[in-house]
Amino acid sequence: MPREAITILLRHPTRRVLRRPLREFLLRAASRITPDLSVTCLVTDDRELHRLNRVFRNKDAATDVLSFPSADGSAAEMAISLDRAAEQAEDFGHSLDEELRILMLHGLLHLAGMDHETDRGEMARTETLWRKRLKLPSGLIERART
Repeated sequence: MPREAITILLRHPTRRVLRRPLREFLLRAASRITPDLSVTCLVTDDRELHRLNRVFRNKDAATDVLSFPSADGSAAEMAISLDRAAEQAEDFGHSLDEELRILMLHGLLHLAGMDHETDRGEMARTETLWRKRLKLPSGLIERART
């Protein structure tokens, strides 16, 4: 996957996030999980994720990560709430960077066609496998079960 195929748009007024290491992580993870996709990741705030969740999923609430698969299978997008990520990082006792990576992994698995709401545990098992390979703390699905 070429470096140009990964884009991070940081639309949140913070200095707590270093764009380059986050982009490197996304490039490494996406090249292994969704190798044929160009991926754009928007990191923004709760208000924007709330709006996107309402428009695209008809859910009137903020959320931590949303994934938008490509219609033609070549490009995809995800959006992450930095507000949610910061809160979750504090709640689970790890860094904001780790939480952003957890959310990126979760989003990439959705972009790869997985759906933990309907797949009888396949995405949960896959997320656990990738989380261990990428040396990340517990993932979203695992945390939701406890």
